[in-house]
Amino acid sequence: MPAFDTTADAKAPQTSRGQRGRGGPVAIVDIGSNSVRLVVYESFSRTPAVMHNEKAICAIGRNMVSTGRLNDEGIALAIEALARYRMIADALHVDLREAVATAAARDAPNGDEFVRKAEAVWGGPIRILSGEEEARVAAEGVLSGIPDADGLAADLGGGSLDMVPVKNGKTGEALTFPFGPLRLVDLAKGDADRARDIVDEGLAQLQNSALKGRTLYAVGGVWRSFARVDMEDVGYPLHVLHNYEIPRPRALKLARVVSRMGRKSIDKMGVISRRRAEALPYGAIVLERLLEASDVDRVVISAFGLREGLLHVQLPAEERAKDPLIEFAAGVNRRQSRVAGHAGELFEWMEPLFPGESDEERRIRQAVCLFSDIGWRRHPDDRALGAFNQVVTAPFAGASHRARALIATAIFHRYSGDEDFPRGIAAHDLLSEEDGARAVRLGLAARLGFALSVSALGELAKDRIRMTPTRVLLEISRRREAISGEPVPKRLGELAQSLGRKGEILIG
Repeated sequence: MPAFDTTADAKAPQTSRGQRGRGGPVAIVDIGSNSVRLVVYESFSRTPAVMHNEKAICAIGRNMVSTGRLNDEGIALAIEALARYRMIADALHVDLREAVATAAARDAPNGDEFVRKAEAVWGGPIRILSGEEEARVAAEGVLSGIPDADGLAADLGGGSLDMVPVKNGKTGEALTFPFGPLRLVDLAKGDADRARDIVDEGLAQLQNSALKGRTLYAVGGVWRSFARVDMEDVGYPLHVLHNYEIPRPRALKLARVVSRMGRKSIDKMGVISRRRAEALPYGAIVLERLLEASDVDRVVISAFGLREGLLHVQLPAEERAKDPLIEFAAGVNRRQSRVAGHAGELFEWMEPLFPGESDEERRIRQAVCLFSDIGWRRHPDDRALGAFNQVVTAPFAGASHRARALIATAIFHRYSGDEDFPRGIAAHDLLSEEDGARAVRLGLAARLGFALSVSALGELAKDRIRMTPTRVLLEISRRREAISGEPVPKRLGELAQSLGRKGEILIG
């Protein structure tokens, strides 16, 4: 059974045939101190779809400080989960598999014994990552989902906190600390103040000056749970955890509150699973002390971490360099549009309408074009809102929540025209007035493009569009005059109005 090599200079993983396994699914198992998770990806690529994702809360690291050993009940649950995961991988015909174990298995005296049993059940090797490896690979996962990350990637597992600076697509020196929530509960004997002292003592070596004004990228299930609490608290309109931002003052205030909450109070919130409830206050303590020890401006949740990092570090350099937003949108375009190549033609055709756009604006426009034909199979009554909802919650990376809302709103107008966006769809509120206006223009440009081309290749190049200070001009040759019938004048007029101009069709 082939496995990944997670060393820094690793080559791409090898399939059983000795070739890169880009064609079939890839399975990754992550054996942590608290949970054991399986993720099966569709392929070995920059933005693989997740075919299957499940976790078992086993807590093999529970009471490890007190007993000096992995928890027997947790071991039994982990072995049971791994047996199931092997059957799932077999059923999905996964050839390329990887399993790693982190802090608990690394530090416990009976960790090697557990791993041997786990390997027999899983049916393949399980690599025990060092603290530095764990930190570095998790940071690679952050970069795979947030390529422009600039700050500190911090992965909080059940047994450890692993941190690596990230900037310009590269990782710095790793730091690892033995105080994940499960271990902290044991070390502090339930005393929250003692837990704070333990964390403060460890974080004393953190170089605060290097983090001033930058971002903390929070990885791990406990901190994702913390973000859910914040979303609920502020009534956030978009339930997407990846790239969710919490300003420093709000994160610090909430961390102090949550760190003092009891099990019953957490259960009453109704947004945290019961198995995360014990760890959440201690995860909040770690976040509180980390914020106090640094001058980061904000916390950004990364849903991409160790598992994504294991995949990312093995990709060829040219594959890693690809834009995850555009790669995801291109994949959707290939699968769901009528003619995949039309998106590129639409992107080039509408360019005269958006002079002076920034690189970020250009990539957002490219994503809009790639998503622009995803609704054609939907019922007409559901095309606009159905396509909006599909895009705004899609599992892509490389885009802020604002960018998500902008792209999705543009797709709404691609199908609805210039009608007002429904007030009840709160995710639209993430946009400024200027963002909303740009989304309308992008959507209406695409809408006009489809009226001229009906998604057929080669048609848009026959009809040039350009702008003057007062007009949006659509030039159509005499032999194609018939294409300018309804709905073209109406859609041109809507587009021109959104640009503060009048539309005019020039024949011949």
